[in-house]
Amino acid sequence: MDRTLKFNVFRYNPMARGTAPRMDTFVLPEIPSMTLFIALNQIREEQDPSLQFDFCCRAGICGACGMLINGRPGLACKTKTKDLPGEITLLPLPVFKLVGDLSVDTGSWFREMYSRVGSWIHSDKEFDPLAEEERMDNALANEIYELERCVECGCCVAGCGTARMRKDFLGAVALNRIARFALDPRDKRTDRDYFEIIGDDNGIFGCMGLLGCEDVCPKELPLQDQLGFLRRKMGLTAIRRFLPGAK
Repeated sequence: MDRTLKFNVFRYNPMARGTAPRMDTFVLPEIPSMTLFIALNQIREEQDPSLQFDFCCRAGICGACGMLINGRPGLACKTKTKDLPGEITLLPLPVFKLVGDLSVDTGSWFREMYSRVGSWIHSDKEFDPLAEEERMDNALANEIYELERCVECGCCVAGCGTARMRKDFLGAVALNRIARFALDPRDKRTDRDYFEIIGDDNGIFGCMGLLGCEDVCPKELPLQDQLGFLRRKMGLTAIRRFLPGAK
């Protein structure tokens, strides 16, 4: 590899008064197996120690290093420079509160989302720490595990047209959580209960079906399958309300 990479990086500290957003340019020689994570660390160590960006695991399982990579949401640690052109533009993920430069606060957004969807097993059973774990069919457990692979990076939210226009929209990650609990036999919520959470334009019926969420998901989750599943389920639930004898 003998390319020289040019990085255009968004810079802005919202806590520093009198400053304005800008783009800084950095140049690095490309090395074999270089990822954006490696490149950004090299820039921070050798050229500008004030550069802000988030990382934790470096293995695509914590979701901390989400950012816009040439306009597309992705994880810096999973993105190899060899798959990108020689000029790379990096911006923070939209929708989330900016902390500084490429760092955003996804934690507050996810905490509010968890509260809105009740992101835990709802059961009337009293917890017994000495009891054996409940048995579950292996195929069903695998279905649930598939949806649990979400790393909460926020890429699907940043890639969602509705979420970028409306702060009240739950987004694919929240709907994926509901789909996960709808599969789980331990959760005692009914379709009517789920309808109260996502059965409006803030939830499943606000999705425009642009497929942006699934296109940018770094874990390649079947988000559109789950959105279709929930749309049908919530549509039938709404219709049942008007049937004779409905409560």
